[in-house]
Amino acid sequence: MSGILKEFRFTVEQSGIRLDKYISEMCPELSRTQAQRLIGEGRVTVNDNLGKASYKLSAGDRVHVKIPPPTPSHLTPENIPVPILYEDDDILVVDKPAGLIVHPAPGHTGHTLVNAVLSHLGTLSDDVQRPGIVHRLDKDTSGVMVIARNTVAHENLAAQFKKHTVKKVYLALVRGYLTPEECVIEASIGRDTGDRKKMAISGESRGKKALTRYKVIRFLGNYTLLEVMPQTGRTHQIRVHLAAIGYPVVGDATYGIKSPILSRQFLHARKLGFSLPSTGKYVEFTSPLPEDLEKALKAIG
Repeated sequence: MSGILKEFRFTVEQSGIRLDKYISEMCPELSRTQAQRLIGEGRVTVNDNLGKASYKLSAGDRVHVKIPPPTPSHLTPENIPVPILYEDDDILVVDKPAGLIVHPAPGHTGHTLVNAVLSHLGTLSDDVQRPGIVHRLDKDTSGVMVIARNTVAHENLAAQFKKHTVKKVYLALVRGYLTPEECVIEASIGRDTGDRKKMAISGESRGKKALTRYKVIRFLGNYTLLEVMPQTGRTHQIRVHLAAIGYPVVGDATYGIKSPILSRQFLHARKLGFSLPSTGKYVEFTSPLPEDLEKALKAIG
C-alpha cells in the first residue's frame, strides 16, 4: 500500500456473499482478516450505512471501502547473527539463540529477533509492532521458530497454531527424580495476582486452558531430562506447569531457583512441525542442543 488513503467503490452484482469475503475478493491487496479489521474500524459502508463482516450482500448494494495508509514502522534492521534453517517466499525458519528477545517491547526497542530478520529479508508481514511473529519463545529459551514473510502466510500459520495442529517439542531439565515418567499436566494459566510480570496456575474463570505433555528421556543423578510437548501456547506454559508439580526447570529463577551450572533456564525448542503455507506439505525442523546446555548435562552427568 502507498502512504496515502485509498478508496474503492463497488456495486454488487450477485446476492449472497458475505461483506468481508466480498471486500477481500474485490481488493486483492487485502486479506479477509484485514477486511474484517477495516469493517470493525468503521471504514466500510454498505448503501452509506456501516456494515458488519457477516452481512450478506444483495445485488445492487453499494460498497464503499476506505483503506488508510499503513502505520510506518520504526524498526531498524540490525546485523545480528541468527542461524537460518529454511527459507522460501512465505516463511523463514530460524534457530533462535538464548538471550535474544523475539520482538520489540517497552524497554527493549532494539536488538531483537525481528531486527535481525529485517536485516536479512528487508520486509516481513505487516503487523507493525510484531512483524512476522506468529509465536514466541522466551528470551532465554533457544530453538526453532517460524516467521511469516507476508500477510497470507502469517494468517495461515496463525490458524495452524490456533487449531493446535503445530507440533512443538522441547527439551527441559528439571531437578529431582520426576515420576510418573510420562504424564499430561492440565491446569489453567493466568496472570499472577501478586506479580503482573509472572504467570500462575489459576481457576478457569481467570486463566486460560493449558495442556502440557511430557516424557522422561533419562535420569541424571538428581536431575531428569524431559521431552515436553505443549498442546496449547500459553505464556511461560512449560515453566509454570513444571514448577506447579514441584519440578521447576533448572536455572529458571522466575519460577524456581538459579542454578550453579547454568546462567539461564534449561529449555530448548528442539522440534517444530507444521504445514507449509504455500503447498500444505507437512514439514519438521529440528535444532541441536546448544553448547551451554550440553555443558550443563556434562557437569551433572
